[in-house]
Amino acid sequence: MSTWKDYYEWRCIPFSSPAALLLHWPLTIYWAIQLATIKNLLPQISNELRIHYLGPEKELLQLAVFGELQALFPGVDVHIDLIGPAIPHLRDGEKTDLYTYAQCNEPDCECKSTFESHIERKTNCRSSAITVQLHAGFYHDCYRELIKDSSPHIIIAPNAGIAAYTSWLPTLEVIREMKVPVVFSDYCEEASHLAAACITSVTGAPPTIQIQINPFRQPIRVEESVLHFPCYSNCFLFGF
Repeated sequence: MSTWKDYYEWRCIPFSSPAALLLHWPLTIYWAIQLATIKNLLPQISNELRIHYLGPEKELLQLAVFGELQALFPGVDVHIDLIGPAIPHLRDGEKTDLYTYAQCNEPDCECKSTFESHIERKTNCRSSAITVQLHAGFYHDCYRELIKDSSPHIIIAPNAGIAAYTSWLPTLEVIREMKVPVVFSDYCEEASHLAAACITSVTGAPPTIQIQINPFRQPIRVEESVLHFPCYSNCFLFGF
């Protein structure tokens, strides 16, 4: 699957549905993992996937949408640590277990049986397919505590704005030292090129995953952008 059309057809979602306005968050994760795998930065996913997700803001009101990753990675236990200064300290450490995801319109679709197996799993094993946990603060300040038990398989930073925020510099240094693949997104191509220059200045090399359009970007233009370019949430991807 490499387009919204592919995904809508696979999930039997009507083309009139506005689902992409929310699903661009989990679908960007899915596509970032595909890109990292193609570049041999990430091994094939087996039964567990650990993600560090940096700088969430709007996602904090839409955590249930990450349940869609159950459809994308069936049988895989996914743990997502969301880390960022926009997370209120009152929610620091908050954990959400997602056992379900939206079902398609076809009554006999395989996703129905998959859904039933998740319910049975929840009842019998008390384990979840998707776990989302919040951590308030900058990544470079709290990553040591996060990797104490296990390191992430991949780091994802949506709409990062690397060139716009100096707080990214120590975070980039940390990620370079961790040697964990990271994929960033940004709103427009100009911001992505500026971010790539920052990455090169820290790592000494251009991004391994070159700047490219995200096929699963949010399809509605960001109107309040101060940039005089067409801007879309999660529009361009790049990483190392």
